[in-house]
Amino acid sequence: MKTALVTGGGKGIGAAIARHLLAQNYSVAVVELDASLKKSQPPEVLFIHADVRNEHAVKNFIEQIHKQFGRIDALINNAGLLPDYLPSPENLPLETWKAFIDTNLSAPFLCSKYAIPYLRQHRGSIVNIASTRAFQSEPNDTPYAASKGGLVSLTQSLAISLGPAIRVNCICPGWIDTGHEKIREIDQTQHPVGRIGKPEDIAAMAAFLISEQAGFITGQSFLVDGGMTKKMIYVE
Repeated sequence: MKTALVTGGGKGIGAAIARHLLAQNYSVAVVELDASLKKSQPPEVLFIHADVRNEHAVKNFIEQIHKQFGRIDALINNAGLLPDYLPSPENLPLETWKAFIDTNLSAPFLCSKYAIPYLRQHRGSIVNIASTRAFQSEPNDTPYAASKGGLVSLTQSLAISLGPAIRVNCICPGWIDTGHEKIREIDQTQHPVGRIGKPEDIAAMAAFLISEQAGFITGQSFLVDGGMTKKMIYVE
């Protein structure tokens, strides 16, 4: 049975990916910083409480997963720090900048670094979860946008460095309803597809990219955003 590791898999997009892969008969390990989320996980999931920013912890949980399942076929780098309120660039503390870079860019590198030997054994795959903000921004999302843009570049660099044994791709979600925001009708209808995204939309894309059906796809970043990045918007 193939094995997938999903970082930040305790809730939201990560949890949807874990559920989807379970339904496709993967063994699934979830790495999560919030230990309280363990109780909400399906019993089949191996839940690991760890900080993906800590190199020693990453090395240990990668080895633990391989020891338990005997193989690692897919790594989904989903764990990330999301922007809430951020100050303007001139008022942004360096510590805040570093927190986004460490979580959203350095951690996917670390997880990839230690998973590579095991992924190579089975011609595995890495999927990085970035954001449409790698390509377009809102005011003051500077460290988040920079970290996700870096993740897009990391994706293509890893794909070239690790091929043909390991394929590496990236998903850039747009607005995804994870149940934490009040959604208005205009929020839905402004999307060319007529609705906001669901975590399951990203899960389906991740499952496809790690499948044999995507065997000719590597180094690519896919915008899954209901068409919003293609929509010209001006104030009228």
